Amino acid sequence: MPPRWPRKPDRADPQFRRLDDRMTFAVHVAAFLACNSGVWFVHNIRQAEWSWIGWFSGIWGMVLLGHLVYIAAIADYSKKSHG
Repeated sequence: MPPRWPRKPDRADPQFRRLDDRMTFAVHVAAFLACNSGVWFVHNIRQAEWSWIGWFSGIWGMVLLGHLVYIAAIADYSKKSHG
C-alpha cells in the first residue's frame, strides 16, 4: 500500500520533498537490483566473458551510494531552501 499524504502534495512543502526524495531513492534501488540481478543471471547462465559487467555494477552502485548520501546528508529540506 503506498503512503498516503494527508494534504495536497506540494513540492514547496519540506516534508513532502523529503518523502518524495526517499520514494525516488527506493525506485532507484529497485531498478538497480532488478537490472543488475538480470545482467548477472544472464552472465552466469550463458557463461559469458563480459569484462564490462563489474564496471557496470560498480559504477551504478557508486551512483546509488551518492544518491543515498545526497538524500541523507546533503539535501536541505528547510522552508527557506525552496522558494
